[in-house]
Amino acid sequence: MVTWFEIPVRDMGRAKIFYEKVFDIEISLQEMDDIQMGWFPNKNQVGIATGTLIYAGEHYTPSADGVLVYFSCDDVAAEISRVEAAGGKVISAKKLISENHGYMAYFIDSEGNRIALHSQK
Repeated sequence: MVTWFEIPVRDMGRAKIFYEKVFDIEISLQEMDDIQMGWFPNKNQVGIATGTLIYAGEHYTPSADGVLVYFSCDDVAAEISRVEAAGGKVISAKKLISENHGYMAYFIDSEGNRIALHSQK
């Protein structure tokens, strides 16, 4: 049911660099009126949610206490190992959820948002 997510940022340049380093991706910058957006890559796959980093002034505030977005990875260990060098803070290293549900880890990004990772291996 999830089709889109928005991760609030205070500094688009800093957040863009952080997420590009952690996920080894390229984020596309867009502007709509007074809103700055950093779009995550989208492979146009049905049922796969994508989203954006977003700076929209006071309407979006980074938080470690709000909704938790999980990014799917091949192996959580790869992305979580790059978080601190990119300017974030690891909160939970890779750990087993269960044999059926795989692994998870989570961190605080460069902007103060709590973000999670998930993989089957």
